[in-house]
Amino acid sequence: MIDFLQKLIQIESISPKDMGCFDLIEERLKKLNFNCERINYLNVENLYATYGESGKLFCFLGHTDVVPTGPVENWTHAPFSGHIESGMIHGRGAADMKGSIAAFLDSVELFLEENENPNYRIAILLTSNEEGNACDGFIDRIVDDMIEKADEIDYCLVGEPTSNERLGDSIRVGRRGSLSGELRVKGKQGHIAYPENVKNPIFLSSDLIVKLKNQVWDNGNAIFQPTSFQISNIASGTGAKNVVPGHLDMIFNFRFSTESTESSLKKEFKAIIDGLGLDYDLEWYLSGLPYLTTKDTLKNIVVDSIKKVTGIDADKNAKGGTSDGRFIAKMKTEIIELGPLNKTIHQIDECVSISDLELLKKIYLGVLKGLN
Repeated sequence: MIDFLQKLIQIESISPKDMGCFDLIEERLKKLNFNCERINYLNVENLYATYGESGKLFCFLGHTDVVPTGPVENWTHAPFSGHIESGMIHGRGAADMKGSIAAFLDSVELFLEENENPNYRIAILLTSNEEGNACDGFIDRIVDDMIEKADEIDYCLVGEPTSNERLGDSIRVGRRGSLSGELRVKGKQGHIAYPENVKNPIFLSSDLIVKLKNQVWDNGNAIFQPTSFQISNIASGTGAKNVVPGHLDMIFNFRFSTESTESSLKKEFKAIIDGLGLDYDLEWYLSGLPYLTTKDTLKNIVVDSIKKVTGIDADKNAKGGTSDGRFIAKMKTEIIELGPLNKTIHQIDECVSISDLELLKKIYLGVLKGLN
């Protein structure tokens, strides 16, 4: 498992490029008699591998792409080295999520050695653009094709790094929705020395920012945290020190619970702006709706396997960002996310514990056995 993970980490598969990870994975899966299919749309590569002919469909969902390294000189070990030291394997993607892929592939091999003909089908669906911008051509497109063919996924295990302090202490049973927007607040450009002739969009936006910061969008519920609003970027100015700009641009995002909807958030947001009498342009981008797995079959199997391997009672929650599980949710699939610790994901010196990956492999194996 660790040798294979090293090879995966050493491939510089920065999103949206796979750069050969699928070649290594497909070689292993074909030896296990998986039927492997490359499904590529535009600049995105996908690998869909299936085993078995009948029964319900269980799918492991993951991605081989990684985020950029940041300043390479700041890494203790080269980001694509797969360096092993003190029981840790280092490198971009070690935790998010090449480690989960390596653990799952090993668990599948062990499972099929003992269960050549399981009573359900196994699928592995991997993409090269989970970390990048959503575009026409990856998991959502594949899901639409599967729905059209009436070949839908019953159970889905996503290998995202969900653990906090100990492996298995947290699993995702849902995810918040993501709604982004770009706002332009319009003013009137002019010389900074003649305030009577200008309308400063920066001043106009100050009250808006305070209102947005203090707004309670909902209170969440037992599973979901309250909906949060964040501004990620504000830009204004002409480049000259003595000119009041004509507009201010703001990029923002809602991570929303099932207590809010796309339409309710848009309505509340617009009401706040209109209440301040601002002149503005506004564009919206929906990245994903919130979803929640309410059925217990896969959930109980995952929780039981974690308990048997680690002794931990996993916390079941919908924290964190979005994942590709949001696309699978269109099938009314039971979706559970479980992976290694998330402390170093997307950071300099990303790494994962080798002993944790050994435990994760055992947990994944327990899930495969529990479904049989």
